[in-house]
Amino acid sequence: MSGLVLKLGPGERVLVNGAVIENGSRRNRLSILTPNANILRLRDAIHPEEVNTPVRRVCYIAQLVLSGDAEPTEARHQLLRGIEQLSQVLTDPDSRTQLDSATDSILQDRFYQALKTLRGLLPREQRLLDVVQT
Repeated sequence: MSGLVLKLGPGERVLVNGAVIENGSRRNRLSILTPNANILRLRDAIHPEEVNTPVRRVCYIAQLVLSGDAEPTEARHQLLRGIEQLSQVLTDPDSRTQLDSATDSILQDRFYQALKTLRGLLPREQRLLDVVQT
């Protein structure tokens, strides 16, 4: 049996298909068996006031789809446009691989996987921003 396995700490919250679920007082594991379920750990969520960089903006759009606050068809175009813009700046092979993977995920309506992949670019973006500021 395959699927997504969530390991939740005490009191941790997760959004599953628009419903907020809070874990009890003990660590727990949940197996999500439904394919293409929209899952978002609330501890990993980017809050609107934190959407202040290009990668965060693209991640936030994917997150809006997972939370049910954006239509996938509309968001898909914004995500692909955002990834195209990022690919003009993040030109190293590893970034290209991640951007290509995120693109493939979006084209397959796998927004959780796209978000996970795009979040991997956040440290690289931060390093680039730190260099620019110094």
